[in-house]
Amino acid sequence: MTEIQTQVSPAVTSAFSGVVRPVLVSAVFFMVVTGLMYPLATTGAAQLLFRDQAQGSLVARNGQAVGSRVIGQLFTQPQYFHGRPSATSGTDPNDPANSIDQPYNAANSGASNQGALSKKLLDAVAERTKAYREENGLAADAKVPVDAVTASASGLDPHISLANARLQVSRVAKARNVPEQDVLSVLEQNTAQRQLGVLGEPRVNVLELNLALDEAFKARPVTQ
Repeated sequence: MTEIQTQVSPAVTSAFSGVVRPVLVSAVFFMVVTGLMYPLATTGAAQLLFRDQAQGSLVARNGQAVGSRVIGQLFTQPQYFHGRPSATSGTDPNDPANSIDQPYNAANSGASNQGALSKKLLDAVAERTKAYREENGLAADAKVPVDAVTASASGLDPHISLANARLQVSRVAKARNVPEQDVLSVLEQNTAQRQLGVLGEPRVNVLELNLALDEAFKARPVTQ
C-alpha cells in the first residue's frame, strides 16, 4: 500500500503566522479585556463607590424592596399623591401580537413622540386636565401644572413638581381624614430643593412621599 503524505505548503504556514494567528490572539485578548476584565472592574468600582445607585436605588420598607427612587409607580387611590402620566406600553397578555398601555413599564421606557401640534396629544392633555381638576376638586378654569397632564420623555419620571403636589393635598387629606396642614407638613419634609441651589426646580419623589404618608398616618382610617 502506498502511503500518501500530506505536506503543509510553506505559503499556508506563512499566511497562518502572518495573518490568522495575530487575528485569533487579538480576538481572544479583547474578549478577555472587554468581555471580562472591564465589566468586573466597572462593577466592582460601582459597588464600592456608588453601591446604592448600582443596585437600582431601591426603596425598602420592613426589609422588602417596594420600588426604586428613579422609577415612578402608578398610584390611583385618593389617599395617595399621583405621579405624572406615563406613555409607556407593553405586550397585551391576552394577545401577544398587540401592545397595550402599561404606565411606568421600565422594560419599555419611552415617550409618545407626538409633536406639540398633534391633535391626539392635545386631546389627551385636555382629557387629563379635566380629570385632574375633577379628582382634586378644582374649578373648571383652574390652572393645572404641565407635569400633571404630560408624560416625561422616559415615561418613568418618579417626581412631580411642588405645584402639582400642593394641588393634591386637599384630596389626600380628605381621604386620610387628617388636617391639610398635617399633609402639607409631610410634603415639605419630602421636598427636594434645587441641586446646588440653582439647578432644576423643587420636586417631590411620589413613592417616597406616599410611603412617608403611610408612616405618619398609619393609625388613621382611610376613606375610599
